[in-house]
Amino acid sequence: MDLKLAGRTVVVTGGSSGVGRSAVDLLLAEGARVATCARDGRRLARTWAGRHPRRHRELYLHACDVRDEPAVAGFIEEAARRLDGIDAVVANAGEGGPNTFTDATPEQWQQDLESKLLGAVHPVRAALPWLRRSDAARVVLIGALIGREPEPALVTASAARAALASLARSMATELAPDGILVNTVSLGIIDTERQRAVHSASGSAEPYEQWSAGWVHRRGVPLGRMGRPEEVAPVIALLASPLASYISGTDVTVAGGAGHSVH
Repeated sequence: MDLKLAGRTVVVTGGSSGVGRSAVDLLLAEGARVATCARDGRRLARTWAGRHPRRHRELYLHACDVRDEPAVAGFIEEAARRLDGIDAVVANAGEGGPNTFTDATPEQWQQDLESKLLGAVHPVRAALPWLRRSDAARVVLIGALIGREPEPALVTASAARAALASLARSMATELAPDGILVNTVSLGIIDTERQRAVHSASGSAEPYEQWSAGWVHRRGVPLGRMGRPEEVAPVIALLASPLASYISGTDVTVAGGAGHSVH
């Protein structure tokens, strides 16, 4: 299927690994121009060195912390200048680790809210002037199933993801008259570097595979396994494409069948 992304410009935050990297890969393969950022500029450069050599002029890499509003604004402006505008923003960056309500520190609350909530606010707000000029403007916010079904061992992340889901609904309503369609993708347990970092931060003595299997079992994933980043990327690409022309204010859950809420 042709997603009609050829010649479109898509911004993807957090493009050095995991879901962000897979999304950038697919968007480039579909013919889009892509700007992506990550805090670690060297890692970002290593990720994309030698990949898509025929498309290197249509891939803009930038070291940027999504929590830093002025830095994000500079990234967005330069991306629009280099790649001829912006048609879609995929807000994917976010980090965090395990905690409970009783042991979560103020710093952990601030980190999760800034990275997962403001990390979506900053790039979208900065891109609004260009999105309003696009004839197929799209915003895709990458959230998590724990925003609807909180995980007590990830209390700050769960709260931040719930806030992001609420934000998306408000944005979808407010920006609809401008022709900007806003949707979320709620992830289940995805096998990424971030998942491995959560394992390390948990202090568990279990091997990663065994520990992750426990998460899968506890969250009741019917498919019985973690997802892969490349299984998420097609959903992101569709929602960022002109084909998704009558989808807004919607959440697409990519969680292997997990999730017990009824919409």
